[in-house]
Amino acid sequence: MKIEYSPLEMMAIACSRRIQDDDIVFCGTGLPLLGAMTAKKTHAPNCVVFFETGALDPVLLEIPLSVADSRVMHGASHNGGLADAFAFMQNRFSGPKVLGLLSGAQIDMYGNLNSTVIGDSNKPTTRLPGSGGACDVASLVGRTMIFMKHERRRFVEHLDYLTSPGWLQGGTSRQEAGLIRGGPVAVVTTLGVLEFDEKTKRMYLSTYYANASVEETVKNTGFKLSVSRARQEPSPTPEELDVLRTAVDPFGLILD
Repeated sequence: MKIEYSPLEMMAIACSRRIQDDDIVFCGTGLPLLGAMTAKKTHAPNCVVFFETGALDPVLLEIPLSVADSRVMHGASHNGGLADAFAFMQNRFSGPKVLGLLSGAQIDMYGNLNSTVIGDSNKPTTRLPGSGGACDVASLVGRTMIFMKHERRRFVEHLDYLTSPGWLQGGTSRQEAGLIRGGPVAVVTTLGVLEFDEKTKRMYLSTYYANASVEETVKNTGFKLSVSRARQEPSPTPEELDVLRTAVDPFGLILD
């Protein structure tokens, strides 16, 4: 029997599969939290989720609607503030097991992100929310995973503004710029999952979803995309969907 699922459910499950049991996940609400909670309730029960508002390792009986929602504090091992969150991230949790979950309006082939402006920064056509803590996360944590809607206008050759660093110009340029750790490892999109070549740090198509294709992904990418390593992402299992729908977001606060 064919299992029906939404693009958002596929993205959340693709994210959750890439979270490991000993990861420390710096998480925002929305789609990143769907992925983190699904991982924690399936194959990665020991992963630690923490938020920029200072809540560390909460129980998360229900999915919070924002990082300031009191539900991010329930059963937490520590509740503090923004300074506490970034102190944890920089001083205690800066190793390779720290995973930051990010998004943006534009991304280039090396995983650099723009969440500041569209158009000329001196006279933009669209002004966006800006960095918040995204630049700090992209610069300091052990690795990042990025969420994007897969469109040509978002996957661009050149960013209108560099908000958060990825692999900069590729190769060893990130380390040469003084960013001695971290960097993006995956981009989870509405069409598939992209990863970065170990040597060049250039993005390539790793997996595509069953309801998408390699051709569709290439068509919706504004730069040349390597597809030689592409394979189909397994569809969500009944167990993964059941956890996501009944244990993570049973009231459809984010999924609907």
